[in-house]
Amino acid sequence: MFDKFVLGMAALRIVSGSLELIAALLMLRLNEVEKALIVNSSLALVGPLVLITTTTIGLAGIADRLPPSRFLWIAAGVACLFIGILKK
Repeated sequence: MFDKFVLGMAALRIVSGSLELIAALLMLRLNEVEKALIVNSSLALVGPLVLITTTTIGLAGIADRLPPSRFLWIAAGVACLFIGILKK
């Protein structure tokens, strides 16, 4: 049987990947650059949310085995990711 945390993380990634495929098909169907950019921009919101959620689920799964100081390092790493992604 699968670990419930791993199952949750994998399910979220499957949903995220499905959204990516649906968005790609929608772009092809719309066949206009402006509309495709709108669809692509909405995907830019989904990616970071999926990253945060899967990381949170994973951390919840190992929370009892990590010292509190490691959580600070993990939070710093996630903050660095967001600064790198969102800075222009």
